[in-house]
Amino acid sequence: MAEQNLQQSRAVERQIKVRQVTAMQASWTEQERGAGGAFTLQLILDNGVEEYILHPSAADLHPMLRLFRLSNHTTFDLERKVLMFSNVNIE
Repeated sequence: MAEQNLQQSRAVERQIKVRQVTAMQASWTEQERGAGGAFTLQLILDNGVEEYILHPSAADLHPMLRLFRLSNHTTFDLERKVLMFSNVNIE
């Protein structure tokens, strides 16, 4: 019975398409010496239940980081690949 409950719980977890961003790691990688690099944002979702890697352009990175800072609750839709910033402080 416990095994069946565990399997059902895992099946429900796999169906969840929107997860809370609970941590993020940003990095920059040199592409060629003297040339522009590439940014990577590793999203940790629901305290490590899932992870997702974003490769934003330099132009997108600054406003994205600002939205992360202004929002006190950010979620990521795994199916549609959409970041959603909630409760954004506009002051």
